[in-house]
Amino acid sequence: MKKKKRQFERLVDLYAQDIHRFALWLTKDHHTAEDVVQEAYARAWKNLDQLKDESVAKSRLLTIVRNENARRFQRKQFDLVDIDNTQVTASADSEPENRTEISIMRKAIAALPIDYREPLVMQVIHGMSCREIAETMDLPENTVMTRLFRAKQKVKGSLTETQSSNVARLYP
Repeated sequence: MKKKKRQFERLVDLYAQDIHRFALWLTKDHHTAEDVVQEAYARAWKNLDQLKDESVAKSRLLTIVRNENARRFQRKQFDLVDIDNTQVTASADSEPENRTEISIMRKAIAALPIDYREPLVMQVIHGMSCREIAETMDLPENTVMTRLFRAKQKVKGSLTETQSSNVARLYP
């Protein structure tokens, strides 16, 4: 039991930041991310005996976090709003003058479809290789490479559009 505890503590120490950061990207809320991470750790503890190769521990933990986040939506009942009766108003954040480069980049990444966003975050934020991403997402490596390419193209296009609109506002 002590050996299992030491092994688990070592894995948590090694990957806690990456796991929490990934959960935060998925949930976009600190409290929810902490809940997802705690549930993921509980599942990882239960299944620690099945982990034979510690070199895949990070990708396994990220997979557990993804699955826990998905379970959150299975349990939750969302309030529905009639979109035809909803008015959208511009906020101060929608003005280009009030956005920083980081927030523009985050919004561009957040606007990506989940199939493109997840592998991009895994590669850029977590430094995972295409093979690790493929294992985590249970996809062929070529599919991951294609999704990464398309995600980068979409972000680049989005940033180019943002810069063009900023220039157009400055020089009408």
